[in-house]
Amino acid sequence: MVEFPIPDSERYLVLVNPRAAGGQPAALRRRIGGAMSARGVPFDIVETSTPEEGLAVVRTAALRGFRAVLAAGGDGTIALALRGTAGSTTPVGILPFGTGNQLALNFGIPLSLEEAIRVAVEGAIERIDLGRIGEERFALIAGAGLDASVMAETTTEMKSRLGVLAYFYAGLKNVVTAKPITYRITADDQEIEVQAVMVLLANAGLLGAGSLPVEVQVAPKTSFQDGLLDVAVFAPRHLPDMAAMLWKVALKRYSGDERMIFLQAQRVRVESDPPVAAQVDGEARGETPIEAEIDPLAGRIIVPRNT
Repeated sequence: MVEFPIPDSERYLVLVNPRAAGGQPAALRRRIGGAMSARGVPFDIVETSTPEEGLAVVRTAALRGFRAVLAAGGDGTIALALRGTAGSTTPVGILPFGTGNQLALNFGIPLSLEEAIRVAVEGAIERIDLGRIGEERFALIAGAGLDASVMAETTTEMKSRLGVLAYFYAGLKNVVTAKPITYRITADDQEIEVQAVMVLLANAGLLGAGSLPVEVQVAPKTSFQDGLLDVAVFAPRHLPDMAAMLWKVALKRYSGDERMIFLQAQRVRVESDPPVAAQVDGEARGETPIEAEIDPLAGRIIVPRNT
């Protein structure tokens, strides 16, 4: 009997974060395998134990020209897939199994596994900007100060027990104790020095609270396709200030408040005195200073088709 092997260009690579779905990767693989088989498409499922291993697997799939890489996990897993496929023609599909699922929110990806796989198989490919810090690309947000401290203190155990409320718990704890420090920000040809508690470098604009009905756009002009990073500087003096600022951002009232500064740039350097924690797409990444730039349309992602 003659065999007709399926070419790589028709295959899907499913990258599974073993900590996703409550840390039960075997059950998750079975669910994904059943849903992919139901769509009648060829696929390989790979579970990796380290980010470095995952990045190598994704880059190999991109070099071999796989039809798509489907990232099953949270925003970190999806960002890793986007980093590994950056500059190639291989798109990334999102199977959201994280705590916050911010990228799924931004691209309208359903939280149902079956529906997310339907989008990954039948959706449209859209090119998007990626941020870059050194050799590391990010899809969502990098930051320094309060947000990075919150990410660092939100442990895997807390996320397993509390879900998205783990971020609120850590956030409230850090807001109460946060003290403004001096930031020096260079955004292309603009330079500012400001007392603040947090600086965000946003590629994505929309942030949500998981299953809670809370969504905010962190800056007024965020776009995945404008070739710019959005710099958002927040300088509350106390907890009521922070609450007032969050309320204004939720209402998209970005102007007329000296506690909030918004810039756009292709390249940004953030320094602080003293150095503070930094994060990239929700993962701790050392301390300031950080330097970031935009990598225009370097990523490809699968989104729902317009009906």
